[in-house]
Amino acid sequence: MTELDLSARAAFLRDLAPKAAELAREGFTSRTAGTFALKGPQDFLTETDMAVEALIRDALAKAFPEDGILGEEGGGTPTEHLWIIDPIDGTANFARGVPHFCVCIAFAVAGAPVLGAIVHPLTGEFWFAQKGKGAEKNGRPIQVTGTTSPDTACIEMGWSRRHSVEGYLTAQRHILTGGGNIRRGGSGALALAWVAEGRSDGYLEANMNCWDCLAGMLMIEEAGGDVRPFSGGLEGLSHPAPVRACTPALTALLDAALEQGGAI
Repeated sequence: MTELDLSARAAFLRDLAPKAAELAREGFTSRTAGTFALKGPQDFLTETDMAVEALIRDALAKAFPEDGILGEEGGGTPTEHLWIIDPIDGTANFARGVPHFCVCIAFAVAGAPVLGAIVHPLTGEFWFAQKGKGAEKNGRPIQVTGTTSPDTACIEMGWSRRHSVEGYLTAQRHILTGGGNIRRGGSGALALAWVAEGRSDGYLEANMNCWDCLAGMLMIEEAGGDVRPFSGGLEGLSHPAPVRACTPALTALLDAALEQGGAI
């Protein structure tokens, strides 16, 4: 892919992501409480998820018909040049009226993210990264924290039923006994954006889908953080994988937590 191609996609993504977020905001403010479906245990779906993904898919298909699209709701097949969509990350929050969710879009080449956009529909916060060009929030450069010790670290941990409760608790125990603090907000993509801008020092999840994490992982790398590569390359995008992204001094602690929890 030429630099000109990527620049065109970057400009398009900067324009598209806020439009998708506006539709998500409208859906949140007009929703009827309790109107959601379940794709599985603790796996929520709303009408707004479907509408936002449809908007993104339609726009991308018209602008870049040669690119593949993989979305949480609509599926797809991984291709060399691939748009990866989570129309609402934090759907359980959205469905219950909790204002902590986002729209997340990445563009990957050969399975590796080169563009990432995350937008919080209610606050207007817009995180963006392009491979080799840094990460930003609302147009200003961001960077990870300079935290050097777990004793002052705040780590966010994601959870899913795809990993054992015992493994989750073991990983949690390792971080806590190592001196770190733990929180969970319910949106992995927002959690990664927060690491990139320094609100948190790291993010850990034993089993995460690519549409939840690739945009944020790129942001953290571009903001000076250390990221465990999403496993499996292009084919691996079809399967959940462990995610660890943090300020560099916490790499050993969080990798050990994943290992002890049975994720790697």
